[in-house]
Amino acid sequence: MLTKEKLQLNLKAEKREVIGKKNQISRQEGLIPAVLYGNKIDNLNLFVDSQEFGKVFEQAGENTLIDLHVKGKKDGVTVLIYDLQKDPLSGDILHVDFYQPDLSKKVTALVPIKIIGESSAAKNKGGTLVKNANELEVKALPMDLPHELVVDVSALDNFGDEIFVKNIELSEGVEILRDPGDVLMAVVAPTDVDHELDKPIEEKIEDIETIGKDKEGEGEEEAEKTETKKEADTEADESKKEENPSQKKE
Repeated sequence: MLTKEKLQLNLKAEKREVIGKKNQISRQEGLIPAVLYGNKIDNLNLFVDSQEFGKVFEQAGENTLIDLHVKGKKDGVTVLIYDLQKDPLSGDILHVDFYQPDLSKKVTALVPIKIIGESSAAKNKGGTLVKNANELEVKALPMDLPHELVVDVSALDNFGDEIFVKNIELSEGVEILRDPGDVLMAVVAPTDVDHELDKPIEEKIEDIETIGKDKEGEGEEEAEKTETKKEADTEADESKKEENPSQKKE
């Protein structure tokens, strides 16, 4: 089943003159650096309000068209959220890529799966609903991209029942780029939990505590390295786009 609802989303933006480390100050002021590029347009560096972008992204994801209105420009631009850069520790969005697609040519996008209904085998017989994918890559014209793929699991009445990729109903012109025979959902019988719990625990408590402390130290050191590299990559990327405004992202 494919949802037919089409979202009408709008987002405001303004031109951005600063690049590099100066963007960090703007982020602290609630602005996210962004770039716009795409079909027959020059690259344009932008700022978007972090709160407004968060609301739009929550609804649109990376597969729904947005009307982007740049301050000072008469007409809006129809875009997709093409890429995001996030802080590896805080999860804050550091940079956004907006892509204006050619509306006459098909594009690919990851579309999330939404589960509806209840499996009686899972609810009443103690089985476990196994989900093998959270999203699927879809190919379609930009205007035809589905916002989500709805899968009804109420037909899974017995252990071993399955839902395949081929069972998803699609509108004309929409294609899922995955083997039709792949299993998306299945219900499996419950395992012997008591037997698993009866297995002896061989590790000593002091050994577990030592391992935990070692892992914690390694994690903090690795996070610091990742954050430094991410900021450097972001600044380098923005500098390249500023120097080569006509370059498009493949």
